[in-house]
Amino acid sequence: MEISAAGRLEVRITTADVGKRVSVRSLIEHGPSGEKFTDTVGVLTSWDNGVLRITRKSGESVRVAESSLVAGKVVPSAPARRRGPAASYEELARVSARAWRPVESERLGEWELRAAVGEVPRDGGPPGRSAPGERPPGVVAGRRAGFTRRANSALPLGDPGVPLDEALTAVRGWYAARGLPAYVQTTTGAEGAQEPLCAELERRGWVREVTAELWVGPLAPVADPGGEPSGVVLSREADEAWLSRYRRTGVSEAALRVLHSGPSVWFATVPGGPGAPAAIGRCVVDGRWAGFAAVEVDPARRRRGLATAVMAALARRALDEGASAAWLQVEDGNAGARALYDRMGFAAHHAYHHYRAPESSAPVGDGAL
Repeated sequence: MEISAAGRLEVRITTADVGKRVSVRSLIEHGPSGEKFTDTVGVLTSWDNGVLRITRKSGESVRVAESSLVAGKVVPSAPARRRGPAASYEELARVSARAWRPVESERLGEWELRAAVGEVPRDGGPPGRSAPGERPPGVVAGRRAGFTRRANSALPLGDPGVPLDEALTAVRGWYAARGLPAYVQTTTGAEGAQEPLCAELERRGWVREVTAELWVGPLAPVADPGGEPSGVVLSREADEAWLSRYRRTGVSEAALRVLHSGPSVWFATVPGGPGAPAAIGRCVVDGRWAGFAAVEVDPARRRRGLATAVMAALARRALDEGASAAWLQVEDGNAGARALYDRMGFAAHHAYHHYRAPESSAPVGDGAL
């Protein structure tokens, strides 16, 4: 907090600081254990009618009454990360987008509208292979869904070329034409990230769903976890066995196209005898980056090092292709995965969020990330 030479706390921010990262202290009426103050750090996204709106690194929007301010100051745009390769959020947003390529896309200025929609199998399992234009066996006619929000949301990485309201109208219309809810993916918690856009979306009634974090780390330690992994089979294709362990339901032909998309895609499988494999994983190699996803382990075989073995095998292949850094995405509530990735040397780089248009219905099919 800002302290004057006389030892008093001072408010040293004004409405001119909207868009900057600030730290404020404010009075609270009924704090726990008799506390009288609370501190808020984040981007000052608005200051209107006596109310400040501050967006935290997590994406949470906090309202602070101007009359309750005790102290405040502008702080550096982003704290130093604990560890991991240096990268901007925009670089990582583009790399992660290439790892989940949509089936179709369209440009709106510097925004990319992305969609991967397909028909969902009746039984929720992977569809059988079929000839072009032929409905795969087990698929219900007319039941369509987008596979993963990452491939079914607008990615705003600059100026859409039109006013925001006009851009959002175009986004809603584009997704409505495809039978999908309209989503915009935003980023918070990194230098130059999109806290102001988050605040504008919320002001217009867009609903924030599925907050997750993108973590980064050096690749070499992942490839050398301290033991020699064995029994991991690598392939360029997600076969029926791999898909039987994948936790997503309703894997459509569009979903298969997304899973196989990316500059250099590898799938890892640990055979488990009859039935589904003991563990699986996916890695996309893109220049210096190796992106890990879909690391799934049979619940009955967890805590045996299988996830570590899968990632090590994929990391060694990525090193062979020239990668040196790693990234992955993890949802907020996945405590087990977060603990594993922390031990492997990963650290959070930024948070990202999917905002759904207020008039859009909930998605059909896969709703994660």
